[in-house]
Amino acid sequence: MGRSWTSYLKYALPAAMVLLSFAVAGVIGWLLFWGGLAALGGQLASRVAARLIPQKTREGFVNVVITGAGYSAIVIIAFIFLFIFKEGVAAFRAVPVGEFLKTVWQPAAEVPKYGIIPLATGTVMVTAVATVIALPLGLGTAIYLSEVAGGREREIVKPIVELLSAVPSVVYGLLGMVVLGDVIPRITGTPFRLNAVNGGLVLAVMLTPMLASLAEDALYSVPRSYRVAAFALGATRWETIRRTVVPAAASGVTAAILLSVARTLGETMAVLLATGNMAAFTVNPLSSVRTITATVAIEMGDAVFGGEHYHVLFALGVVLFSITFVVNLTSQVVMDRFARRFRG
Repeated sequence: MGRSWTSYLKYALPAAMVLLSFAVAGVIGWLLFWGGLAALGGQLASRVAARLIPQKTREGFVNVVITGAGYSAIVIIAFIFLFIFKEGVAAFRAVPVGEFLKTVWQPAAEVPKYGIIPLATGTVMVTAVATVIALPLGLGTAIYLSEVAGGREREIVKPIVELLSAVPSVVYGLLGMVVLGDVIPRITGTPFRLNAVNGGLVLAVMLTPMLASLAEDALYSVPRSYRVAAFALGATRWETIRRTVVPAAASGVTAAILLSVARTLGETMAVLLATGNMAAFTVNPLSSVRTITATVAIEMGDAVFGGEHYHVLFALGVVLFSITFVVNLTSQVVMDRFARRFRG
């Protein structure tokens, strides 16, 4: 009578574990060997270079490499901007600027219409809802972490807050589509499951950790002597926060707010899932809307390469870039103004 397969299993499993252990040990040994060889080679090359090449020449080479790395980012960004502007400006050869500023977006119609107003209002409404909700939450969290929480509480709460910003945006979008899509219509009575408020709430959850982290860094960087001086004058903790710490960090906090808003303007996946994607002009935040970023993401795959629709989508990118540029420029101006005022 032959043995059952289970009787062999008790021998096969240990054998497989032994083989797996040997395989893992072999891979680790192989990596250590080649890693050690590479480190040894690098050390020898460094010693040879130290003997053959003067120190001034080596420092100059390192300086050139570091400077080149810094300027390479600028060059790459400049090429991206030039490409987007080149493709976007081409749209206005076929579509007049006046047509571009109308309230109908129908690129697939028999006579295509490329009015950007519905997309712009959708973007503004979603961003406004997100900012109004995230602003008190983010600033409150930042003040709590920098001024109220003890060392142990800060070590626990801050990583949790930062963990929220590590969640992929598609996850937030799905939560907005599945969960909030049922809750908001029950509360408000709107017939639209997915709308601007839904998208704004999703973006607010994404925006709060970023805003809190940036603002908390700004508040935390205020010198301790400012707080001590305020306490010495008889101020309470809340008076010190309100009249000394927050004004001293106003430039950093303002920059944090504006940078977070700029980040919200560029978000795509979450608003694509949570806003309903209806490219119709409306000012009702409980209606379905479509943002500029969602439009580019949805329609770029269907646009004919080099066609009118293709260039108009790049023109939308130019508009979005211009808005983001103005927001970032404003944050820089505000920071400089507060810095000069604070220095006296």
